[in-house]
Amino acid sequence: MSSSTPDRFARTADRVAARQDAHATELAERVRAFVLPRGDERALDVGTGAGALALALAPLVRSVVGVDQVPELLELARERAAAFGNAEFLEADATALPFDDASFDLAGTLRTLHHVRRPELVVAELARVTRAGGRILVVDQIAPSDPLDGFAVDRFERARDPGHARLLPEIDLRHLFEANRCVLLRERRDVERRSLDAYLDLAGCECDDRERALALAPQGPDAYTAVLGWYLVEIR
Repeated sequence: MSSSTPDRFARTADRVAARQDAHATELAERVRAFVLPRGDERALDVGTGAGALALALAPLVRSVVGVDQVPELLELARERAAAFGNAEFLEADATALPFDDASFDLAGTLRTLHHVRRPELVVAELARVTRAGGRILVVDQIAPSDPLDGFAVDRFERARDPGHARLLPEIDLRHLFEANRCVLLRERRDVERRSLDAYLDLAGCECDDRERALALAPQGPDAYTAVLGWYLVEIR
């Protein structure tokens, strides 16, 4: 992540957690139906934030570890994890995970890669710490196929949140999977229509920064449609 990203998430931690709570049940069902865990996995959530993916997985696996670089978010995750008893949260860098090779049966990252300057390092680390035959879940907003449209979306996202690096197009994600011995098992697309005001609020985008972001909104000043890609891959 860029140096500004942890600061932004620290400032907006309560908003991030409140949004997470509002969508927790929906996310848990989507994760269950898409991943289909066996129930005996040791799982990892990289870029966990306030624990959204980790807590969706907790009732479905043996144990789960969430890692993030923002202490304020990790504390909120620990508060929410108390009801489960099989989730722990650690401060760690997604590009240099503090785990041995093949430590996990299932690993995942939710809406994290676009915040990272070198997302290939995150995917490589997810693959390194996942055992052969284990699975990796990657969920993130994907870039439009037209490069000019992608440039416009990234320009808006960086105005909204300076910690945004860039959205990856699907072809780049597929290349990262192939480079790390990952075979695609299944994929899906979710189209999200977001209220632009609420989306800017979530990032703490205010004053002059807010006016600039609104001026750059690629679909006008009222709403913003994003495409979220879900990918489940297996380590070979």
